[in-house]
Amino acid sequence: MTTRPARSRSSESSKREYFSELIGRTRFVVLIAVIAVLLVAFSLFLQGTLLALVTIYETWRDTFTEGIGSQSGTLAVEFLEVVGTMLKAVVFYLIGVGLYSLFIKPLNLTSALGVESLSDLEQKVVSVVIVILGVTFLEHFIRWEDPQETLYFAGSLALAGGALVFFQRVHRGSGGDLQQPEAKLRARRELFENDSEQREIRETEVKRAERATEAKAQGRVDAAEGGE
Repeated sequence: MTTRPARSRSSESSKREYFSELIGRTRFVVLIAVIAVLLVAFSLFLQGTLLALVTIYETWRDTFTEGIGSQSGTLAVEFLEVVGTMLKAVVFYLIGVGLYSLFIKPLNLTSALGVESLSDLEQKVVSVVIVILGVTFLEHFIRWEDPQETLYFAGSLALAGGALVFFQRVHRGSGGDLQQPEAKLRARRELFENDSEQREIRETEVKRAERATEAKAQGRVDAAEGGE
């Protein structure tokens, strides 16, 4: 009488394990997004490089043919466009490697950059976007074609940038559970000195993260200091 229930429980347990493994494997769907985003990043890096080369060539050509005065007011704008393109490439690159590290395999690169969770990734991307907004406004300000339009443009960027800064302050300290200085330093050493891409998560880091998470839940420490 007791054999059948035991077999039934064993069968149900094996089914649950099978479905759990199957659902866990669906995380590899993220590879589609990773590949797409990295292709966009590489494309932007190449476009930024070509734009830089063309800009350097044209500015020096105009300098030799028309004199240095021909570059006044336009040289800074042209090179700022190169900077803006590269920063956009960095945004897509961070998203690509961040998603890979979070869903596929942890990387020393993302740990060295301080990207331990989706919240960390969001904050890094938001930081770069704020810099892009600043560079974009600087380009518009240097041109100074229409003062009223520049004023409206500055107001819209101020609203967007202010919202992003507010988002960062609200989510400050709510990032990864493994935000530990020694883990980041070890990741940098393994990445840049030993050429090791895959990251090792040690048991001491897991236990420390558990203690920090428990302390945050009980309100014993501030959220910004919980990962230290």
